[in-house]
Amino acid sequence: MLEDFERCYRAVQSRDARFDGWFFTGVTSTGIYCRPSCPAMTPKRANVRFYPSAAAAQQAGFRACMRCRPDAAPGSPEWNARADVVARAMRLIADGAVDRDGVAALAGRLGYSERQLHRLLVAEVGTGAIALARAQRAQTARVLIETTDLPAARVAFAAGFSSVRQFNDTIREVFASTPTDLRRKHLQRRHGAGAAGPAGAGGVGAVALRLAYRQPFDAATTLAFLGARAVPGVEAVADGAFHRSLRLPHGTGTVALAPADGYVAATLRLDDLRDLTAAVSRCRRLLDLDADPVAIDDVLGRDPLLGPLVAAAPGRRVPGTVDGAELAVRAIVGQQVSVAGARTVTGRLVAAADARLPVADGPVTHLFPSPTDWVDLPEAAWPMPASRRRTIRALAGAMADGDLTLDPGADPADVAGRLRSLPGIGDRTADYIAMRALRDSDAFIATDLGVRRGLRRLGGPESPSGVAGLAERWRPWRAYAAVHLWSVPDPDLPALPVQTKEHAA
Repeated sequence: MLEDFERCYRAVQSRDARFDGWFFTGVTSTGIYCRPSCPAMTPKRANVRFYPSAAAAQQAGFRACMRCRPDAAPGSPEWNARADVVARAMRLIADGAVDRDGVAALAGRLGYSERQLHRLLVAEVGTGAIALARAQRAQTARVLIETTDLPAARVAFAAGFSSVRQFNDTIREVFASTPTDLRRKHLQRRHGAGAAGPAGAGGVGAVALRLAYRQPFDAATTLAFLGARAVPGVEAVADGAFHRSLRLPHGTGTVALAPADGYVAATLRLDDLRDLTAAVSRCRRLLDLDADPVAIDDVLGRDPLLGPLVAAAPGRRVPGTVDGAELAVRAIVGQQVSVAGARTVTGRLVAAADARLPVADGPVTHLFPSPTDWVDLPEAAWPMPASRRRTIRALAGAMADGDLTLDPGADPADVAGRLRSLPGIGDRTADYIAMRALRDSDAFIATDLGVRRGLRRLGGPESPSGVAGLAERWRPWRAYAAVHLWSVPDPDLPALPVQTKEHAA
């Protein structure tokens, strides 16, 4: 898109929020960079420069607009739709991989040298991994400055900076303001002149923030999907919000996610604030907040079968997960059982593993068991057939040993092969994991009973081969087509013969 200057400039002229996160606008006359939807006066063409990332704009010497907050724009949907090394690197950087392990470890995780990775990132997003991580640290720091009363030193190290001096220099460079001034200005905006005290609204020990998304967003359906599958102790729906526990790199935490107009309100309670970046990234993936609903609905909405479903529920998302290992286990637990049955069985397993949170957060009392927990769980604790138990143990063993990784940087093709090599995991389970854990927007399960039932209700084919052939016209958004088909109400329709494993996870 950046190669078409006029298209980008028209998006800026019309303040089109659909392009927020796709590119950023640097204005040479002011030294500020903005998102396309910034409400400020449209700059002259001669003064405009377009950049593929906030980090690239910052590296070019521009500072963030304090009116439109470009650093808080939704992430580019390009990194969800692609599975190449740059997309995988961008997802890992968003999860905080550079701050935790460094650029060398990031490159090694992807199977490249640092030099190769830098060259690829510069070609695609205009800058390297260090600058991308720096921009992300600046955004995390701003959130902590404005939503907590933490002293500057704690904010600096929680955001991933190596020193307070580096933190202060970065904040001045990116926001043209000191940390103290950022906090003061935010308090004045919220409470008026003379306001004092913490800016956070999430309560003691909480960080409250807004997760942006591109409209439209069918939040009710997404939360209903997650709520119906909520595992007791790990997840709950209460007071219009989805609550769950989080297993994070430096500790544990909990989050409450509540849809609002134009954003999702997130209230995070973390053992270690260094996990804020990873927690936000995982919540965004859980709700699929970086999707491009306009592009998706444009393709699916023109289909004669899916068109009415898209019109009735624009902005429907593919629910993801905060932990790929968790989703994989839940997919196997849910084989050939109902949603309610899978929820009950998983709840019993969670209780047996007894991975309790250090401090309960209302109905959220436990963490979902880790791969090591599954390996160590005694035989008597498994309320399921022996074959399924062996499959979960094999999966957990592969993840515990590092032979299988289901994090944001995983290569979908490699993961699919490794999954299919495990006993009890076939194409359907592997595709379901790719759809929700690896965010493969084109993953599709033609043998899925819910998909076939939905299509039969709409007058489409019923056989798996017929479903697979029809779905070709929904590429590259077949995962979103599946979610629409799952939603087709059909309470009185007799069940089709089950030819493959059915999932309730």
